[in-house]
Amino acid sequence: MKNDTGTANILAALRILMGFIFLWAFLEQLLPWTEGNSPTLGFLKFGTRGPLAGVFQGMAGHPLVDMLYMLGLLGVGLAFILGIGMKIAAASGSLMMLLIYAASFPPEHNPFVDEHIIYMLVLILLARTSSGNRYGLGRHWKELSLIKKHPILK
Repeated sequence: MKNDTGTANILAALRILMGFIFLWAFLEQLLPWTEGNSPTLGFLKFGTRGPLAGVFQGMAGHPLVDMLYMLGLLGVGLAFILGIGMKIAAASGSLMMLLIYAASFPPEHNPFVDEHIIYMLVLILLARTSSGNRYGLGRHWKELSLIKKHPILK
């Protein structure tokens, strides 16, 4: 991939926008969640289909599932917006996307691919580049002694 300013700007913008997708999903469900409503109940109970639907329907509304979902959205969103912890955020976000994909397999409009698979690949691509360094705190984050000691935290 050509490493020029234009490409770096596009990758940084894509990183920030992906972060806002996750952060917005968190913010959208935060108030109902604090009022005692489950952020996962509707989708997992009524939006799942395919061979794994029963598994996901069994998780619907479980407090641990709700907490992991909300923390995942917040963590991935903030990490990508700030450009820090990109490896863990990409792995976590990709796992979330894979689970959502599996919960609604097969995809509605294409026999194999939907936006969750595309999002997974974008998250992985962004974590494998230096997109967190531009318009983010990635460069400073990588200089912290804890991060140097544990590179998985990059």
